[in-house]
Amino acid sequence: MSSDFVILDHCGEIEIQGVLDFDLERIFECGQCFRWSVCADGSYVGVAHGVAARLRKVEDRVFISGTLDDFDRVWRDYFDLDRDYSAIRAQLCIDDFMRKATEFGVGIRILRQDQWETLCSFIISQCNNIPRIKKIVSALCHAFGDVVEFEGVQFHTFPTAERISVLNEEDLAPLRCGYRAAYIIGAARAVACGDIDLDVLSHSSPEVARRGLKSLRGIGDKVADCVLLFGLNMLDAFPLDVWMKRAVSEHYGKGFDPSVFSPYAGIAQQYIFHYVRNGRVG
Repeated sequence: MSSDFVILDHCGEIEIQGVLDFDLERIFECGQCFRWSVCADGSYVGVAHGVAARLRKVEDRVFISGTLDDFDRVWRDYFDLDRDYSAIRAQLCIDDFMRKATEFGVGIRILRQDQWETLCSFIISQCNNIPRIKKIVSALCHAFGDVVEFEGVQFHTFPTAERISVLNEEDLAPLRCGYRAAYIIGAARAVACGDIDLDVLSHSSPEVARRGLKSLRGIGDKVADCVLLFGLNMLDAFPLDVWMKRAVSEHYGKGFDPSVFSPYAGIAQQYIFHYVRNGRVG
């Protein structure tokens, strides 16, 4: 763990000096989240844990809009700032392929996202591309989330499981999420009534948490492992989509065991995914 960075309060914007491995594009565009949008100036605007913010980077300094309280309450944990990703990258360099993947992915961090938002978002992600996932998630928030005013613009929070649980499939029809509507509502009802307690699962073993998530209709191994990694902060989870299956098959062969990257297999997965999805080979 590392917290060798300096925080400066600029009255409405927090400056972080000395934080390593923090690249806005690689964090927000690597497929782990769907609520951040890039602006013309390269900054990103989004909503997390009910708080809207703008992030920008100038050389090696990161600026986050908001107060010091916002930083301490939301952003420090959300961006996993106390974790030393440079040390993790060094640990993951088990061969030439991983050296190239980690070097190419410098700046990726695993976000500590809201558990329900992550579960719902990755249900939506099934057989979907990232632009369409973002569009559906945005429509869901606009229709059922609470309004958050930020920089003179109305943003919306992610709707709670309780809010979604009282809806039916027809209510979600304008989102154009197809068969996923039934899965979203089913998961919301399970979370709202306590049949699935995501916080309890986050403190269980990955095997127990995976079984709990897969008990929900429409959730298989890939979605469950994405929720483990991106929502329950189980950094040894290793989601396998088409890109990842191809990558591990080509570079490690059949029977590959991701425990070779333990306890950071999930972080290794992000480096590999980013590397191969951007057309890098070897």
